Amino acid sequence: MVLSHPRMMVASVHSFGDHEEPARRLATALDSPWRPINVRRFPDEESLVRIVPQKGTAVVYCPLDHPNGRLVDLLLAASALRDAGAQPVVLVAPYLCYMRQDIAFRPGEAVSQKVVARLLSGAFDRIVTVDPHLHRTHDLNDVFSIPVMQLSAAPLLGAAIASDNPGEEPVLVGPDEESRPWVEAAARITACSSLVGRKVRRADRAVEIEIERLDIVRGRTVVLIDDMVSTGSTIRKATRLLLDAGATRADLYVTHMLSSIEDTAALYDAGTTRIVSTDSVRHPTNVVQLAPLLAGALSG
Repeated sequence: MVLSHPRMMVASVHSFGDHEEPARRLATALDSPWRPINVRRFPDEESLVRIVPQKGTAVVYCPLDHPNGRLVDLLLAASALRDAGAQPVVLVAPYLCYMRQDIAFRPGEAVSQKVVARLLSGAFDRIVTVDPHLHRTHDLNDVFSIPVMQLSAAPLLGAAIASDNPGEEPVLVGPDEESRPWVEAAARITACSSLVGRKVRRADRAVEIEIERLDIVRGRTVVLIDDMVSTGSTIRKATRLLLDAGATRADLYVTHMLSSIEDTAALYDAGTTRIVSTDSVRHPTNVVQLAPLLAGALSG
């Protein structure tokens, strides 16, 4: 979902050092300067955060994978910018953490989505994110007390698939029902046929993937599409199913590639030929750059 917001003139883009490259791309797309956020660690692991003072609209670019070590630094940076006269202070978090747990699944669990929403709502004036991994919540504006703009990378993935497969008509595949919106959006860009699988629970700890109309993949390239890959277990099962059905190759295109090096290697071992991800989080498979999408949302 993309919400309409007033046009912003961005005075500066700020980021921590490990996200300098994509933050600089965003700054260039916005025709704004990039400024570093510096962090010093004390012996007890407390942080001293310093920003470059800036008035006007300040964008903080910070993907929130591995969030537990990042959230406090982020809150301190937002406070320092505001104290220096920046207004408004906008968070661009291509990957937004803790959005999956929107209810307490067992007594005594924290509803992390609400907790993080309160923290970030108190620190920023607006948030821009991409393909938040949601379950029962559909609109983050129902959870946050500040405006949240939810963008989708599916059209960018569709364009990348079309560019990478000239003259071919691959079959686009979503491994489960949750992936359907991304598969259908990419299919509109590529004009390719698509399939969506479903998870079937055989026992408490045994989940299988079923995909109907598998006959259409025989002799063709298949492209699996999803918003997020973590352990990759679902993708591995879907890949084996598709290759066993006669697909000649299986590629994977994903917005948020969160998998470890070991889990990524397991995807290749399962038969995946190519993995393409956006730069929403740092990963060796990053190919698709989000800066144009993010800049258009901020300045449009």
